[in-house]
Amino acid sequence: MSSSSDFQQDRHSFSGSPQKWTDFELPGDTLYYRFTSDMSNTEWGYKFTVTAGHLGRFQTGFEILKQMLSEERVIPHLPLAKIWEWQVGVACRQTGHQRLKAIHLLLKIVQCSSQGDCDLTLLKPLWHLFTHMENNSCHDTAKPGILLPLHRALAELFFVTENRVTELGSLQEYLLALNTEDHLHRCTAQ
Repeated sequence: MSSSSDFQQDRHSFSGSPQKWTDFELPGDTLYYRFTSDMSNTEWGYKFTVTAGHLGRFQTGFEILKQMLSEERVIPHLPLAKIWEWQVGVACRQTGHQRLKAIHLLLKIVQCSSQGDCDLTLLKPLWHLFTHMENNSCHDTAKPGILLPLHRALAELFFVTENRVTELGSLQEYLLALNTEDHLHRCTAQ
């Protein structure tokens, strides 16, 4: 196995029983492998598992994207719609500080995007998380007025996003897209 098609870079060779195989990492996003049988036994072949990602790479990606979004001259050249889609997915999947950082990037994208750059309806899962937190904070009398960092980050994201869509004249479509019909009926009844 190697990270190059000529099997010269980051080469790892294995032979024999599974106990001789060890875990290893390859840089990049492509793995080249070659299997050669010596016909010495009747085993079925080989099996390996490839796992993407590496501890610490989230922070690197976050810092690079944060810097790119801070450069006004770079923003017009970025595929903001695709980055937005990826970041919403990251914010939905991550937890803890990584989720907060993903939400921070979403906020930067909303602030620097123009009309149509971002599909704001993708925020629906985060909106449900936020409304769930809002409903539970109303019932938490032990710490009135204190919001958790995630709650604050989501509140800021949705506040800025709502202001942005109001400027663009699409507030009604945005609110309809984030809410379920059942939720809208409850709000109307209240």
